[in-house]
Amino acid sequence: MTSLFSSLAVGRLQLKNRVVQGPMGRLRADHDGNPTEIMTQYFAERAGMGLIVTDGTSPTREGRVHAYQPGLFDDSHIPGWAAIADAVHQAGGTVVAQLMHAGWNTHSGITGFPVEAPSAVDHEGWAHDAQGNRLPFETPTPLDEGGLDRVIEGFRGAARRAIEAGLDGVELHAANGYLLHSFLSPNSNQRTDAFGGSPAKRAAFPLAVARAVAEEVGADRVGIRVSPGVPVQGVVESDPEDMLATYSALIDGLNELGVAYLSVLHYDVRGELVATLRSRFAGAFFLNNAAGPETPMGLAEATEIVDEQLADAAVVARLALANPDLVARWRAGAELNEPQPATFYAGGARGYIDYPALESEA
Repeated sequence: MTSLFSSLAVGRLQLKNRVVQGPMGRLRADHDGNPTEIMTQYFAERAGMGLIVTDGTSPTREGRVHAYQPGLFDDSHIPGWAAIADAVHQAGGTVVAQLMHAGWNTHSGITGFPVEAPSAVDHEGWAHDAQGNRLPFETPTPLDEGGLDRVIEGFRGAARRAIEAGLDGVELHAANGYLLHSFLSPNSNQRTDAFGGSPAKRAAFPLAVARAVAEEVGADRVGIRVSPGVPVQGVVESDPEDMLATYSALIDGLNELGVAYLSVLHYDVRGELVATLRSRFAGAFFLNNAAGPETPMGLAEATEIVDEQLADAAVVARLALANPDLVARWRAGAELNEPQPATFYAGGARGYIDYPALESEA
């Protein structure tokens, strides 16, 4: 018998199984960042997951990555998230909001504000406006003391709104090249102040954000997602010793705060780095394979991750997107729907709430 379908205590949260729906930007909010009715249906349909982590949700106006990204930067967003929380809970699920500041991966044409990051470092790529046009990345403005405080308070306020809406907790996005991740890496963080110049100092700003959020809503309903060594959206962590020192400093600080979980995205789920982070972290440990869309996390790998105690829970993204009843299908050994990448970010119901469940296929 596998432990994948057994319950798990994660801080204040009680998960009914160890399958976590990974955060996936689906861009189905309205232009002001308000959650929509189809978002409510989408998350409620996936309440069979042990834990749902929402799309990356912007904690500030300056940190929005796209015109249709959901937000928690204004009290007007609370009712939409409350509808999602109520629907998920009525279906027996648990849901946390992932708080994601885009950092250098947005554009002033999207936010109306200068792009902000640890340092004025360029990187290649582009954002997309509401019409799908490419907007080449701009040179970011380094966050000064006032900007740093504003970002911290943005995360704090967003966490408060998430809990006021009835969501079960929040996950801080410190992965995939977004703002908090860019503070951790020496190629994107070239500061010489208290937030840069050494592994411990580069970890200091993500920890300051985590501390503020934990103070606001309780550390036992706060998680954090990291992707050490995964080169994406401009962030490069190529020195193994420096990377280990940086993430060790981060984890030591998180342990002091007592956060509920650490979610790790990495290429080698059985590698030394993952094992070291797992042994060092005091809370629940989630794991996702960064192998790529060609090899999404499946039942066999998720089972091995949990049964071999590589992690306490397995994070699943694309298969959870395409199968609203993924856990039931895995339990029954049923066939799976295939994800349709063309509709991932297309907007509207197609490719979002039209993937069939088992009972609708009978």
